[in-house]
Formats: sequence, structure tokens, C-alpha cells
Amino acid sequence: MSEEQTDDERRAAGLSPATSSPGQRAPKFVGPRAVNVSFWLWVVGVVVLVLSQAFLLLIKGQVVDIYVKQNQDPKITREQWESAISVLLWVVLIGAVVFGALIALFAYKMREGTRSARTVVTVLAIVTTLFYFILFYINFPTNIFSVFAILLFVIAVVLLYLPSVQPYFPKVGRKLR
Repeated sequence: MSEEQTDDERRAAGLSPATSSPGQRAPKFVGPRAVNVSFWLWVVGVVVLVLSQAFLLLIKGQVVDIYVKQNQDPKITREQWESAISVLLWVVLIGAVVFGALIALFAYKMREGTRSARTVVTVLAIVTTLFYFILFYINFPTNIFSVFAILLFVIAVVLLYLPSVQPYFPKVGRKLR
């Protein structure tokens, strides 16, 4: 392989873009429009997801009221519900921040044409979507913001698998020795 190959030629050969030397500015990646739009949808989706969890923390009293009304066990007091819901909301907020950071990192790497980063960000979106549908729609009141974030993630995933974007994420050939 020649060192003078363009990033597109290296990508078509199944290689990653050329690395830059220390102290040298990294080249700006100009990918397909769908990939760039997808990247920004990931970023906006992460922000909306974290804000949706912060919103639930702000309306914690209303969330507790819902659980107290649905309570079938007279042994569980309102104070116990308040404590449990408070812990749950904080755990989910911290989880949203961690997943958001991972999604943003891999979305950035995906924007550079890294096929494995596209796969990871897709799996993170699937896990996040399943988490919200299982936990929040069955047992937990949700808000429109988290639904909007999931919708943004779904659109971002679809954009990454359009036929026009496939050459930007080439399969890496394997040579068995």
C-alpha cells in the first residue's frame, strides 16, 4: 500500500484513514451527507436523552404519586416509594450520561468511517431503545422527551445503513495465514 493514497482509497481497500504525525493537525473528515446528519442526530439525541432524565428528576413528586396510586401492597409506604424512586431516577440519569458519552464517542469515530464504531453505536441505540420500552413503558411513566430521543436514534441508525453510505464503511478483508 502506498502512503500517498487518499483516505477514500484506503477506505475502499478496507483500511482506516491515514494517521497524522504528532503535532500535525488531523485532517477534517468529510463523509457523506447522511453520515454527517446521522452524527448530529446522535449528538442531539444524547442531549435530549439526558435532559429527559433530568426532567423526570424534577417531577419526582408526580412520579411517586403515580406509583402510590398503583400500589397494591399496603405494606409499602409513600416514604418507601419516594426513597426507591429517588434512587431509581438518579441511577437512570447517571446511566443516561454514561450511555450518552459512549454514543457520542462512537458516533464521532463512526463519522470518520470506522465500520466497527457504526456497529457499536447501533448496538448502543438498540440497547437504549429496549431499556426505555421495557422499563419505562411497562412500569414507569415516561415523558415525551425520551420518546423523541429514541426517535432521533432510530433515524440516525437508518441513515447509517442507507445504500449510498455503504462504501464509506467498507468491510475489512481478512487474510488467514
